[in-house]
Amino acid sequence: MTTELTPTEAVGLSHPVRRSGRWFDHWDPEDPTFWRGGGRTIARRNLAVSISAELLGFCVWALWSVVVPLLPAAGFDLTLDQQFWLIALPSLVGATVRIPYTFAVPLFGGRNWTVVSALLLLVPATALAWVVSEPSSPFGLLLACAALAGFGGGNFASSMTNISFFFPEAEKGKALGLNAAGGNLGTGVVQLVVPAVITLGAGTHLERAGLMFIPLVLLAAVAAWRGMDNLSGVRSDYGSFARAARNRHTWVISFLYIGTFGSFIGYSGAFPTLLKTQFPQAPSTVAFLGALIGALCRPLGGMVADRLGGARVTIGAFALLAAGAVGAVAGLASHGFPLFFGSFLVLFLGAGIGNGATYRMIPAVFRAGVSAERLPTARKTAAGCIGIAGAVGAYGGFLIPRGFAMAKATYGSLVPALWVFVAAYVVMAATTYVVYARGGSALSAEKI
Repeated sequence: MTTELTPTEAVGLSHPVRRSGRWFDHWDPEDPTFWRGGGRTIARRNLAVSISAELLGFCVWALWSVVVPLLPAAGFDLTLDQQFWLIALPSLVGATVRIPYTFAVPLFGGRNWTVVSALLLLVPATALAWVVSEPSSPFGLLLACAALAGFGGGNFASSMTNISFFFPEAEKGKALGLNAAGGNLGTGVVQLVVPAVITLGAGTHLERAGLMFIPLVLLAAVAAWRGMDNLSGVRSDYGSFARAARNRHTWVISFLYIGTFGSFIGYSGAFPTLLKTQFPQAPSTVAFLGALIGALCRPLGGMVADRLGGARVTIGAFALLAAGAVGAVAGLASHGFPLFFGSFLVLFLGAGIGNGATYRMIPAVFRAGVSAERLPTARKTAAGCIGIAGAVGAYGGFLIPRGFAMAKATYGSLVPALWVFVAAYVVMAATTYVVYARGGSALSAEKI
């Protein structure tokens, strides 16, 4: 779903005026006088708080990727298939709640919903701390607690929707890029910090993985309450969402985003467990480097796409993803940790670049060939596509761990799953070329 700002009686004000409850009845970032008269400062403050809250959301979303590899040593009797279920389920739930989280912004206000969505993270953090303290906990209970971590995945959608209204079109891309990258960094941060916290002192204390986020979540909620604002003119634009759902490009781009963002989330979740099970003598604590590279490369993908075109860079990203998966196959065959680890870093590099490039394609696709009169409608439809693609793409975070689990259960090896991923990346690259880059195609001249 997309949302938009409705006109108010306050149109014409040259500076932001806030009423009680931190509501702005008039917000016009496209007005240079309004923007210079305090709008920019307020928007940047909201962006900074939003990034911190979204980063925590990604941290909680990825918590089980850190905890699962440590459960067997803590006394939990789990098969590899069960471990991959615990890793995959948060992504499934997170992808599913993204659309309703987007609805929440116009219903409750961006500041109010940021507070609520932050406080909701207390539920999965507390549940994890409780369930991992008892090794006799049944698998079904573990699965239910892991599913709660999906709340963190929904924060991305509401955060991106909210921040999009604070900035003018000329600065929106940069603001949303920073917001997205800041959130994505949470995956790498949690895989770096949590292992150190749970092993601090004598023994391993898995419950700390959840407990450490309780004060952080409370701080984030307080920061949002005190530092963010609501925009009263925001309303749901169901028409734009419906138009996007009827447009074939929305589903083509969603398919591509499964390969880029889905790969980032899926490999981030599975990587620590893959290292622990396939190379038990290797330092699994280095797994955070993959997610870190993927997050940092997302803005790079967008910037390169601005110069070369999103379609070209997306094709290159899928080539990197395919090459990384082939290298991982070779690393497993030779039992070579450096090759396997390096190949996975290439996978994360391709996923990060592809995330930025694919997102950059969306506004270009929907404004291609559109007259000036129809441009505002095209922009709203593009925003609807962003919401749908963000939700659909996140399902890749479920498909990749489950693909590894099915390959291991059926063939006794992870290699078949990697070959399936290679084939998928080839198909996605070919789709991008045929639809958006091939000479003579309808959009090839638009530098999508």
